[in-house]
Amino acid sequence: QVQLVESGGGLVQPGGSLRLSCAASGSIFSINAMGWYRQAPGKQRELVAAITSGGSTNYADSVKGRFTISRDSAKNTVYLQMNSLKPEDTAVYCCSLQQTTEFYWGQGTQVTVSS
Repeated sequence: QVQLVESGGGLVQPGGSLRLSCAASGSIFSINAMGWYRQAPGKQRELVAAITSGGSTNYADSVKGRFTISRDSAKNTVYLQMNSLKPEDTAVYCCSLQQTTEFYWGQGTQVTVSS
């Protein structure tokens, strides 16, 4: 089994920044990709950003230019730097990990953007 633990969420004013972290542990042997999803109340879960084992990245159009995903392969950790935050970024952010055909999810961390 694989465990994912997120940290870094919280309350921030519009225009502010937050950095999320997700550390993976357990039976890790071949990570294909890690990413961040978010789900706001009453909305479907959406992909925010993802990064493959080769370093390729993918972003939702709504966060391009504001969010940056990165990883520390030695620590099996992925980060999401979020800048210029907007109220519409408010959501529960969940980390995901794909290993072969298996997907794993973290518990999620709340991000609230409000004045």
